[in-house]
Amino acid sequence: MRLRGLLWLNAISSVLPAALLGSATVEGRVELPKSRSAPVQAKRYEIVTKGGVLSTQPPLAVVYLDGAFPRPASLPTKEVTQKDLTFIPALLPIEAGTKVEFPNLDDAYHNVFSYSRARRFDLGRYRKDEKPAALTFQKPGVVKLYCEIHEHMRGTILVLDSPYFVKTDPTGNYRLQHLPAGKYTLKAWISEKTVLEKPVELKDGEIIKIDFSPN
Repeated sequence: MRLRGLLWLNAISSVLPAALLGSATVEGRVELPKSRSAPVQAKRYEIVTKGGVLSTQPPLAVVYLDGAFPRPASLPTKEVTQKDLTFIPALLPIEAGTKVEFPNLDDAYHNVFSYSRARRFDLGRYRKDEKPAALTFQKPGVVKLYCEIHEHMRGTILVLDSPYFVKTDPTGNYRLQHLPAGKYTLKAWISEKTVLEKPVELKDGEIIKIDFSPN
């Protein structure tokens, strides 16, 4: 079954060694909260975006398989870009041990920092033509991103102790594939306060459907 409107697909097949790839698939839908973020007027800041309003992104969830999995020898570097006074992507799930870069594509200074327990850092102020040091996120947990200069900017890096994860599309649909057979816990991370979970038994070649609802 194909899920219409699915924008983010699981790409772990290009990251994991063949020994870790399975043939099971889980798909379904996560009930997402309604967006409460109001548009921010750009004239407070140095860059005027199209229409004078900064873009916002709808709520998304991250669905992942929780279990004891071998750690890969290396992981691809990811990016959280600063563009039009927003963090792109606003939500970045990664496996623990992943290195993340924070390029600035705006014609203004940015200063990315976080006070989160999973990773505390401050990159300092830097321009478009400057490149701050990339950071490696070893500890699983939620890392909240902020910009010292543009107080409205918010981002999240979700560090997972699992190689099997995928973001939902804006309607909550997801498809998590190449999963190993076995008994695990399937989790849906919606926010720091809301993480739903269900037991799952996977079999090679099988496609099962699991939906999540906070109620």
